[in-house]
Amino acid sequence: MSPVRRTIFAVIAIVLVAGGGLWVGRQGQDNKKAPAKPGPVPVTVAKAELSEMPLLLNTVGRAEAWEGVTLKSRVDGQVQAVLYTEGQAVKKGEVLLQLDPGDFAAKVAQAEAVVARDEAQLAKARADVERYAGLKARGFVSDEKLNEMRTNEMAVAATLKADRAGLELARLQLSYTTIRAPFAGVVGARLVFPGSAVKTNDTALAVVNRVDPLYVTFSAPERHLSRLRQSLGQGPLTVQLNVPGSKSEGLSGKLRFIDNAVDQATGTIVLKAVVDNPRGQLTPGQFISVSTTLERLADAVLVPNEAVQQGANGNFLYVAKADDTVEMRKIEVLASHQGKSAIGQGLAAGEAVVTDGQLRLMPGAAIRVKEKGGDKGTEKPGEKTADNATGQTKEGEPAAGKGTAAPGNPAADAGKAATGASVR
Repeated sequence: MSPVRRTIFAVIAIVLVAGGGLWVGRQGQDNKKAPAKPGPVPVTVAKAELSEMPLLLNTVGRAEAWEGVTLKSRVDGQVQAVLYTEGQAVKKGEVLLQLDPGDFAAKVAQAEAVVARDEAQLAKARADVERYAGLKARGFVSDEKLNEMRTNEMAVAATLKADRAGLELARLQLSYTTIRAPFAGVVGARLVFPGSAVKTNDTALAVVNRVDPLYVTFSAPERHLSRLRQSLGQGPLTVQLNVPGSKSEGLSGKLRFIDNAVDQATGTIVLKAVVDNPRGQLTPGQFISVSTTLERLADAVLVPNEAVQQGANGNFLYVAKADDTVEMRKIEVLASHQGKSAIGQGLAAGEAVVTDGQLRLMPGAAIRVKEKGGDKGTEKPGEKTADNATGQTKEGEPAAGKGTAAPGNPAADAGKAATGASVR
C-alpha cells in the first residue's frame, strides 16, 4: 500500500474514533437527568381548641361479696338432707341442710329427765326445811338439824341449776343440726350430700355470698393519692364500672375505702367502691373496668388523639405553619378522653396540627392540606408529584396520603400514638 493511502485510512480512523466518542458522551449527558424534587406531602390537619376535660383514673378491679361465709357444722354428725339448689337465692334464716338429729334429741330428753328429778328433790328439800323450822320453834329439834336441812335445800337448788344448763346445751346442740343461711344472699355449689360425715368446724357444708350491694376492689398509683383524698373531702366520689366485653349498660358506685398503707412492692394503694347490684349483673371475683374522675381540667388545649406521636424522646406532634410547612413540637399529654388529648405544654389553642400523613413528614417539610376524604384540589395531568419519600416520581398520579417514612424522619420508628388510657 502506498504511503498516501495509509495516510488517508489513518485520518478516516481518527475521525471515526472521535465521532464515536462524541456520540457516546452526548448519550451519557442525555441519560443523566436531575433527580426530581419531592412535592408537598398531602396531610390532614385539625385546629387545637380550648375546652374542659375530666382527668380520669382508668384501672381494673375485682368484684367482692359484701358478705361471704363458708358454713361449717358446730357438731359432729351425718348429713340427713340437703335442702338448697346450687346457685339459689336464699333469705336470712332459710334452712340449707339438715344433720341427723337423733343422738341430740335423745340427749335433750335425758337432760329434761334429770331436770325433772332435780325439781322434785328441790320441792322435797323445801318442804323438809319448813317442817323442821316448825319443830325447832316447839323445841323438838336443834338448830344444827335445821341448818342441815337448809344446806340440803341449797345443794339441790344448785344441782337443778347445773342440770338446767346441761339441758340448754343439749337443746343448742340439737339446733346446730339445722344449718341456716346467716344472711340473704346466693348459695354456691353443693359440697356435701346426704350420708356425708361432718366434723365440728372442719367440713365445709355450703358457701353463701351477699351480692347486693357489692364491693369493687382496685388499686391506684400512689401519685394519685392526694387527689383522691381531696376529692373524697368534697363529697362521695363516683366510680363508673363496666364489665370488659359486655354490651350492657355500666354501673355507678361510690368510693368508700382507701387503705391505710401503700404497697411498697407495687407503689399502689388499695381502694374499695360500693355498688348496688339488684339484678345480679356482677359476680364476686369478676374483673371490672373502673373509671373515676380525679378532677376536671378547665381551659385545656385539646387535639385529636391521632395528632399525638410517640418518639424516642417522648410525645410530639407536627404543627402546620402559615407557609405550608410543618414544625415538630415536643408536648406533654395530661389526659385523654373520648378521642381527644389534653396538651399541658408545647401547643397553643388555635394552632393547626397534622392528624394524618405524619409518616412522610420531617421538620420543615412542605405540605398540602387535604380534606379528610381526599385531596383538596386535583392534580394536573402530567404534573410530577412525590410518589413516596424515596424521591421517585410518577407523572399524572397524585401523591399518596401515607408512604414509607423518609430517612431521618423522627416518626419513622415510632408510628402513630394511640393514647387510649387517660391517667395511669
